[in-house]
Order: sequence, then structure tokens, then C-alpha cells
Amino acid sequence: MTPAQQKSASPLLVIIAFATVYLVWGSTYFFIKMAVDGFPPLLLGALRFFTAGILLMAWCAFKGEKIFVKRNIIHAAVSGFLLLVIGNGAVIWAEQALPSAMVAIMVSSPPIWFVLLDKPNWGTNFKSKSTILGLVIGFIGVILLFSEQIESMVGQSSGPSKLPGMILLVVGTLGWASGSLYSKHNNTQGSVSVNTAWQMLAAGIVFIPSSFFHHEVQTLQWNTIPPHSWYALLYLIVFGSIAAFSAYVWLLQVRPATQVGTYAYVNPVIAVILGVLFANENITLIQVGGLVIILGSVLLINLSKYRKEKQAKVELAA
Repeated sequence: MTPAQQKSASPLLVIIAFATVYLVWGSTYFFIKMAVDGFPPLLLGALRFFTAGILLMAWCAFKGEKIFVKRNIIHAAVSGFLLLVIGNGAVIWAEQALPSAMVAIMVSSPPIWFVLLDKPNWGTNFKSKSTILGLVIGFIGVILLFSEQIESMVGQSSGPSKLPGMILLVVGTLGWASGSLYSKHNNTQGSVSVNTAWQMLAAGIVFIPSSFFHHEVQTLQWNTIPPHSWYALLYLIVFGSIAAFSAYVWLLQVRPATQVGTYAYVNPVIAVILGVLFANENITLIQVGGLVIILGSVLLINLSKYRKEKQAKVELAA
């Protein structure tokens, strides 16, 4: 969206929307950790996304938006599977064993995969020195995150290895990046809210039978689920899956996409702070170093985009 196409908005509303995206999306890792204390991972995904999808779709129907467009539904289902089943599903599953802060650090790398997987833009991306440098630095950060677990496999391990969960998160970030690129290159003309609702419903429909096949529903004792897990699920549905996304979509209409994309720099920091302060999670200096390096690489990867948008804005003003 060019500056000329951006809508005017109250500065106060912009601040509130940014705060919502920063804080809510940054806190979802902490609340997922709380939710999996009582809910099996696949059932948690089913309850969260199917409920959020139903609520959002009902709101779209109330507003009179066109809901049943076959082409849009198919594209939303594919991107929803990649984004929410593969991407977010990996996060939910991994948080059974990994600290939420570590998970947040691990999933800060999708911008790296965006560059590598976005084949139509390879010609542009790989001509940028800052992009190439950002990729190299980003992979150094990922290696740092894995270094302690690899060392524990070679030497004496004091507990269960976290490596399987970390590998799963890499698969999840690849799924998130793939889903984002699929959505980008297969644009639909329908309402963003309707397409998002279909994405959530598609993910929920995949999670529901998967939960039954893993006997999660059959063996779960609902009366033993702690209250904090129910509260966390409610938070994830209302704030994580509806409120924050709505704020994100609105911001894209009134602010440059690169500015809105700064949430990728802030969310892991919020998650680490919450995990350390309220969940007594331990984060090593190497992991913090990996986070800083990855965030620095993301900044470098987007540097050329920042420059191009700034130049375009100057030319437009002239």
C-alpha cells in the first residue's frame, strides 16, 4: 500500500492498535504454555481456532459480508493449514516441553525463510547486500540457539533433550512462511475478515479429528482442567485470534506494512520477559545472544525495503 492509499487515522487509535499487536501477540506464547497445562495440544488448537473462526464468521455475517466464495475458501483453507496447523500447531506442541520464552526466540526467524522461499522475488532479494548479510547473520543466530542442545547430545545430558521440539519449531516456522507466501501470491478479492475466519475454521476442522485420532478427547478428564488453562484458552480465542489480528489488519490500512511488521522484533522480547518474570523460566546468555542476532538479521533483511519505501515517499511528495 502506497502512502497515497493509506487512510487517515487518529494517532491515539494507532498507538492502541500497535500496543495490542505488540503485547497480545507477544503474550500468546506465555498463555499457550498455561493452556497446555490442562488441554492436550491438538484439542487446544481445535478449541481455539474453531471457536475463534465461528465467532469471527458470525460477525462477518452480521455485517452482511459475502461469505461463500469457493475460490476464496480454497485459498483460505490452504493458507490456514500452513499457518495455523503447521505453524501454530508446532508452537502448541513444542510448549509441552519447552519454555515459552525459548519457543518465542525460535519462531522469530520466519523473515529469514520468507527471503529463501519467495522464489518470484529471488532476483530482487539476492541483489541486496543487506539481505544477504541478514541471512548469514540470521543463520548464525539459529546455530547459537541449537548449540547447547547439540553439545548436550555429544556430552553428558542432565535431562531430556529439547532438540526434537526445537526441530519441530523450525518446521513450524517454515510452515508459517510458506503459508504467508501462498496467501501473498494467491490474493483473493474477498473480505480479509471472512478469509481469516475461513483460515481459522479450516485449521479447527483439521485439529478436531486429529485430536480424536490421538485419543485426546476420549481420555481427557474435563473436570481436572485447572481454571488457569480455561482462562488462557479464552484469552487466546478473544485476544490472540480475534482482537490482535483485527488490530493488525487495520494497521495495514493506515500505516506502511514495514512499520506494522515491527511486531516481529517486539513479540519475542515480550514473550521472554513474561516467561522469565511470571513462569520462572531460565534463559541462557547464549539463547539471548541468538535472539539479538536473529532480530538484527531481520532488521537487515528489511533494510532495503525501508529504503525503497522512503525513496518512493520522497518521490511522491516531490
